[in-house]
Amino acid sequence: MNLFNDIRAVVIEALTKMAEAGELPQGLDLSNVAVEPPRDPAHGDMATNAAMVLAKPAGMKPRDIADRLAARLTDPRITAAEVAGPGFLNLRLAPAIWHDVVRAALKSGVDFGRSDMGAGSRVNVEFVSANPTGPMHVGHVRGAVFGDALARLLAFSGHDVTREYYINDGGAQVDVLARSAYERYREANGLEPEIREGLYPGDYLIPVGEALKERYGDSLLDRPEDEWLAEIRDFATERMMAMIREDLALLGVQMDVYSSEKALYGTGRIEAAIERLQSQGLIYRGVLEPPKGKLPEDWEAREQLLFKSTAHGDDVDRPIQKSDGAWTYFAPDIAYHWDKIDRGFDQLIDVFGADHGGYVKRMNAAVKALSNGRVPLDIKLVQLVKLFKNGEPFKMSKRAGTFVTLRDVVEEAGADVTRFIMLTRKNDAALDFDFAKVLEQSKDNPVWYVQYANARVNSVLRRAREAGIDVDDSTLAAADLTTLAHPAELALAAKLAEWPRLVEHAARAHEPHRVAFFLYEIASDLHSLWNRGNDETALRFLQEGDAATTQGKIALVRAVGVVISSGLGILGVTPMDEMR
Repeated sequence: MNLFNDIRAVVIEALTKMAEAGELPQGLDLSNVAVEPPRDPAHGDMATNAAMVLAKPAGMKPRDIADRLAARLTDPRITAAEVAGPGFLNLRLAPAIWHDVVRAALKSGVDFGRSDMGAGSRVNVEFVSANPTGPMHVGHVRGAVFGDALARLLAFSGHDVTREYYINDGGAQVDVLARSAYERYREANGLEPEIREGLYPGDYLIPVGEALKERYGDSLLDRPEDEWLAEIRDFATERMMAMIREDLALLGVQMDVYSSEKALYGTGRIEAAIERLQSQGLIYRGVLEPPKGKLPEDWEAREQLLFKSTAHGDDVDRPIQKSDGAWTYFAPDIAYHWDKIDRGFDQLIDVFGADHGGYVKRMNAAVKALSNGRVPLDIKLVQLVKLFKNGEPFKMSKRAGTFVTLRDVVEEAGADVTRFIMLTRKNDAALDFDFAKVLEQSKDNPVWYVQYANARVNSVLRRAREAGIDVDDSTLAAADLTTLAHPAELALAAKLAEWPRLVEHAARAHEPHRVAFFLYEIASDLHSLWNRGNDETALRFLQEGDAATTQGKIALVRAVGVVISSGLGILGVTPMDEMR
């Protein structure tokens, strides 16, 4: 049930009839007509921008359109259509409509708000994709949470979602990993490790060295690098990926697909992707102008093979092959995205760290060219996380040697708290994570505030059952809800009606943080109604000696709990039935 979509359909029907009657020109584009919550609830229950967006193409004054539209909105659910200002149209709905929303939430359970908007379109969400050179750090936490929540949101809104991790195991960094692991292998054999500059110093490689000794004994000692590098590289990469999978599981993240960069080499897939671009006249040999500022690693002041990415919106063309014939980092990324397109995805989403901002235009250009503009790519950049405790920068134990790990954060704060807090800011805004604040019990801590609301819902249900009142969802859905007549109660029911709309808007924008914001708002509304009941007996959820009225009020409370549980599910957070 999406009440806003239903009322929009009423508005569209009225506009169509106006056109048929000659009150509007025929053939107007109605796609931008919206029905949404008014900025000020005092103005009504819903508002439509129809008159404002149609005035110019219709060649009419907005208020004239609004007056005529108001007269045609005769649907029984709409009790008043009021024109305001230059042509805004505010709508008021019958209380019974809000009662129906409560019933719909109770009947649907946590599926309330689930949408078929995606119509089964196949979406690939690639996220995390950390180098397999060590445990994930705090910077990866936010990307992991954001990507997983986005995948959950898209699935909830009717998309067929694949979560994917791209293993960067084809570059020089995995050779560095192998050399670092070899030093730990030497250490396991009683020798002093030589952790020279450029190697990975973290003690997380000590178990890898011990495992290498268990497998090879001392047979690799004093052998030249070219005899052990490839084997140790594969061994260490496999161990690192096992560690990364464990870390992701701690955070409640499960990938559907792990794709390997190394698997692209020697298979012809990179060459095939480049040939596709070449067939479009987008590959040529040339020399690029030196970029301003710091020179990127793949820039050379000599002739290279270039991708004409400027043909698809990039600022400059991009090198894909160096003068020595080696591929640049961009080449396998092109092939990887060509592979995703070839697998039949209708949309691609990449979640990158903020330091990959320079990759956005070139990757969009490549995907646009490879798919002939058919498959959109949305690259979401995730900003940094700063750790604090009581407002002061917080330095945790760095078991990785150089950074705070994902495991450190989750063990300190818990997976649910970590996930929720990581979604309390838009992905491209910096986020401060204060360990003291995220664990305190106050309104200022959004995760506690939302969980407390859910716990209150369950507390009311328990007390009602103890009083012998039937509060099963089916019973509550059939209860008499006409006693829900106070403006504060109807406002809370109206907030419930926004949930299905919020889900669709958040899914379209690829912004799961909107779910966290909404949960905080509806939790706040529930707490406010609870507190008003302390002063106004008629607003208390449990009406002593009146089971029927109690069931009606608890139906509203339970419906709020349904939405909170549903929203927390999208965020990947487990609802708490009681607070400890």
